[in-house]
Amino acid sequence: MLKFIFYILFMIPLCFFSGYWVFTVLLFLVCFMFLVEGYMVFSFCGSSYYFGYDILSYGLIFLSFWICCLMLMASSSIYMNNNFVSFFMLSVLFLLIFLLFTFSTVNLFMFYLFFESSLVPTFFLILGWGYQPERVQAGIYLLFYTLFASLPLLVAIFNVHFSYETLNFYLFTFVQNYTFTIFMYFSLILAFLVKMPMFIFHLWLPKAHVEAPISGSMILAGVLLKLGGYGLLRVFSFITYLGVKFNFLWMGVCLVGGIIVSLICLYQIDLKSLIAYSSVAHMGMVLGGLMTLTYWGLSGSYMLMLAHGLCSSGLFCLANITYERLGSRSFYINKGLINLMPSMCLWWFLLSSCNMAAPPSMNLLGEISLLNSILSWSWVTMISIIFLSFFSAGYTLYMYSYTQHGKIFSAAYSCNSGFYREYLLLLLHWFPLNYIILKSDLFFNFL
Repeated sequence: MLKFIFYILFMIPLCFFSGYWVFTVLLFLVCFMFLVEGYMVFSFCGSSYYFGYDILSYGLIFLSFWICCLMLMASSSIYMNNNFVSFFMLSVLFLLIFLLFTFSTVNLFMFYLFFESSLVPTFFLILGWGYQPERVQAGIYLLFYTLFASLPLLVAIFNVHFSYETLNFYLFTFVQNYTFTIFMYFSLILAFLVKMPMFIFHLWLPKAHVEAPISGSMILAGVLLKLGGYGLLRVFSFITYLGVKFNFLWMGVCLVGGIIVSLICLYQIDLKSLIAYSSVAHMGMVLGGLMTLTYWGLSGSYMLMLAHGLCSSGLFCLANITYERLGSRSFYINKGLINLMPSMCLWWFLLSSCNMAAPPSMNLLGEISLLNSILSWSWVTMISIIFLSFFSAGYTLYMYSYTQHGKIFSAAYSCNSGFYREYLLLLLHWFPLNYIILKSDLFFNFL
């Protein structure tokens, strides 16, 4: 693991001395090196000092590498306008370092430390390269919502160490978790629920997405929301006893909240805002699967987290491509795009169909697994799952049909249909999303 960490650390000076695209290519190189490295991820491997990875960490580390590479590809407007390019590359690199540390550490306290550290580069991305003046308020929302629940987590981590004298993930299987109190249960999972984000704690997410630059939206949707799910998967290994007793509290909130958020999606007039709210609905389903504590639920939630990371990030890229041409993200202006950018319409269709879990996307497999687990937990959940699935298709079709069809906005005179870079960017989102399903057995083996 240290070789990847040193590779990334030695790239810091390159932010100031190399070209933008050279830097991007070097990041792609380490990404493919890590892909080749994953030939024996069935057990805990790549260990060095406090770092190492199993298949759960491996998928999310690779997703972090991949999304950070695609962030740089998508943000070429920063490069063309010479908008503090070196500092932008530095922010992305530090964010990648923190994410790499978060997913590869085997110590609970170090996980907490890097989990919180990843907020800082994201905050700078939103404040430094965001579009509207409200980005300051969005950054404050992001910080305070996520920091609010973090102090109880820190206290709980110290309590775990005091009780069991270890914070190693792989030794927690021996912990007699029925000695934990209800305070410990809430303290350990609240920070992760806010990060997911669960309905009620979700208000920071749409605001941060709408104000963030394309790179900020991609990393937020692609990786930072997955930190909560990863934390829950790690923590539930030693609070299972309490989870069985109290998880029903969250299950209702997740599923009913998912329906409410899906309805909110249907009256959005901002493209980015709709995609951001759809992330909350999908994460509600992931959270529901996690709370069942079943094999299908945990595996399906992991799979849907990876699938959503690629799909949502791709949709944000599409929204940004139209924003760069029309100067607006409003549905009233982004109409009739099939006339303006006919070849881009295919990518809208492919990524929208993935968003509503059409075959052969990885979203479908994840959702089938989650439906199995949630229905086996209680048949009453069938009612909310019916609405969730229906509205998921509803708001995605609304987004696709409203943007692609209709009368073209009269102020949009002429426009090019897209650059090679943009088509490559969308292909690199869509291809893994539909190809990885051929190796889906890996995602059901991490338990």
